[in-house]
Amino acid sequence: MNTQIATQYAMIEGHRIAYQEMGEGRPVILIHGIPTNKLMWRDVMPRLAAQHRVIVPDMLNYGESDMPLDADVSINAQCRIIVKLMDALGIPSADIVSHDIGGGVGQLIAINHPERVRRQVLIDSVCFDSWPIPEFNSLLEPGVEEAMSVETFVGIMRDFMPRGVHNPAVMTEELNEIYLKPWSSVKGKAAFFRNMRRLNKEYTQAIADDLKNVEHDTLVLWGDKDNFQKPEYAPMLAEAIPGAKLVWVKDAGHWVIDERPEEVSRLIGEFLAR
Repeated sequence: MNTQIATQYAMIEGHRIAYQEMGEGRPVILIHGIPTNKLMWRDVMPRLAAQHRVIVPDMLNYGESDMPLDADVSINAQCRIIVKLMDALGIPSADIVSHDIGGGVGQLIAINHPERVRRQVLIDSVCFDSWPIPEFNSLLEPGVEEAMSVETFVGIMRDFMPRGVHNPAVMTEELNEIYLKPWSSVKGKAAFFRNMRRLNKEYTQAIADDLKNVEHDTLVLWGDKDNFQKPEYAPMLAEAIPGAKLVWVKDAGHWVIDERPEEVSRLIGEFLAR
């Protein structure tokens, strides 16, 4: 864990956004997805920081960022917040590396704020109609949230997380704790359900036709055994963005950054160094 790196906070739209920062050079912003947080990048961050100024935020309603009861936490809102965080940190443009729904945020930044992006890496990213995943549907049935205790909820999530890796041994008790700790309270459980209610494929479907106008160098990285963001979406996404390169990470699931941190770091670093 990056516990040795101090978590810092920026006030964005009246909310504290937590982030960690390491290194100097051209800025790189790493964006997590659901149900993870900034610590997803704990092994990637120091490797990239040898050449770059690396900023790793918790999205609003995730990790150590504020969990407000009534704020918009859609990927549209998260896009706006990341751009304002860049403003707050004095970053005119950055390389954007994103995973899962963070990849939806990354696509929105590239399309709506193209001047803020140098290059982008989309890792097992939501796109088109690939989300929300059906595994979450039962949790969104009426009355489920109210009837479910924190302990039951955490138990369900503890069973869910290993389904995102190809090698079950990767999802250790320590790693589960990294991802589940922010949700393991009444406040955290409520925040998680608010996040789930804002998972909406209409956001990525709305920009599907705009992907052809993306001019940034783009790398699409995908675990070839991803159970959550199905591998058939990887070539669809790469083909939609002019000149995008698709690289498969062999024998890795959705949590490809946890399964193959060295390989993922190397592929990102080589791409950004081109």
